[in-house]
Amino acid sequence: MKNKPRTKGEEEQDDMATISIHLPPIDAERSVDVEVSINGHKRRYSYRVEVFRWEDWCRPMEERATGLKRMIMNYDPAWQLMEIGAPTAIDVPLMFRRVG
Repeated sequence: MKNKPRTKGEEEQDDMATISIHLPPIDAERSVDVEVSINGHKRRYSYRVEVFRWEDWCRPMEERATGLKRMIMNYDPAWQLMEIGAPTAIDVPLMFRRVG
């Protein structure tokens, strides 16, 4: 099945689907609430950054990707994974957004 061509309005919507907001440093496991106004309609989003230690989630001789998948699958279902940060040898930061 072929993809139908997108209209100019659809392309513009995609261009505005993501914005970057610079925040002051926050502690891990804290929530950030963001309220935006889109065409006069206010929307509120809640985000949370969690730092997961590899040793807490990865079993000996297990690939980190498998441990990462387990972290995500066992996380509170009220939160959706939005971004995986840069991993270090010790941990990996994950950003979640509250669903609903």
